[in-house]
Amino acid sequence: MEDINRFIHGTNLCFKKETAMSIGFTRRDMMQFLGVGAISMALPKRLLGAQKDGKDKQPAAKSLTFFGWSDTHIPTNGDGSKLWPAIDAMNSLPGRAYPKNIGGVVDTPAFVFNCGDITEWPTPQAKKTYEDLITKRLRFPSYEILGNHDEAGADGVEGAPPIMKEWFKRRYGDLGYTFDQGGVHFVCPFSAYDESLGNPAQDLTTEALDFIRKNLNRHYSPDLVPEKLASIPKGTPIIVATHLCYDAMTNRDAFVDALGDANVIMVLSGHYHKAKVTPYRGVNFVQLPSVNSEWPEVTVIRITSNRLVAIPYDYSKRQWIDSSGKVLDVEIKNHRASGIQTSIHEMPRFAQAK
Repeated sequence: MEDINRFIHGTNLCFKKETAMSIGFTRRDMMQFLGVGAISMALPKRLLGAQKDGKDKQPAAKSLTFFGWSDTHIPTNGDGSKLWPAIDAMNSLPGRAYPKNIGGVVDTPAFVFNCGDITEWPTPQAKKTYEDLITKRLRFPSYEILGNHDEAGADGVEGAPPIMKEWFKRRYGDLGYTFDQGGVHFVCPFSAYDESLGNPAQDLTTEALDFIRKNLNRHYSPDLVPEKLASIPKGTPIIVATHLCYDAMTNRDAFVDALGDANVIMVLSGHYHKAKVTPYRGVNFVQLPSVNSEWPEVTVIRITSNRLVAIPYDYSKRQWIDSSGKVLDVEIKNHRASGIQTSIHEMPRFAQAK
């Protein structure tokens, strides 16, 4: 991997051998990153062979599958046992049949997404537990955003240590970031939480709205990616992730306005600890479930060329949820179903930060 590391260091990227092997980084991904299309390039054979030999159990049509959860609230002592059943359930979901009205079986997910409040309060023990769980127990890559507990702790408490913020910056390069998977562009802004309000419902910050506007049609990696490679083709399906859910977002109209005419097919969120779907002004708000609640669920998201499904799975009863208020099943347009591909600069660093 010496040649790979030399190339990566030349682009100011932190990318380790084990990361390349674990995410299935391919020759095609490198070509996309460099913008050379079909031009031949001599890459190390070990890089070309890094793709995992997975067996696709989905129908012939290509799709993107990922799992969602939120508000894991790992306690200050680092006890992560509450997360074990959810993680084990996600590990076992691939191959399970969907309900008949959806059809097919659950594919191996490209990743798992956590919509924030990773910790109850940011301590070294809580941070380490989460890091260990997503790298040693969970079998799939993980993306996440920060929540108010990761930033400031319990309601009314100020001055939390910046442990999670620092970890996040080492992992993603900044508190807000973007990435692409399976022809879908993901925009993950950071919105600072105002504990002085004493209210879980509040505005997304002006900075967060600005980040969304600026990055709906580009990759957020100005220090790592040449400007000519940073743009997103018009009409690309987009998913925006915020910690604040629909019910907690007091400036939701300003948020929807910020989306403009971009092809936003879904907004992921957490904060209120239960799965919920709310359509509003043409935008599908999908609230992800929490292990720190009375509903032992994770959400499975499947995106095909013309259909978007988000359905919770109850891992205590081992059955799908059929409540209309929790399930999203809608037609979508313009999804470039090009297979699950991700450029090197768009993956989380998975740094084992101290």
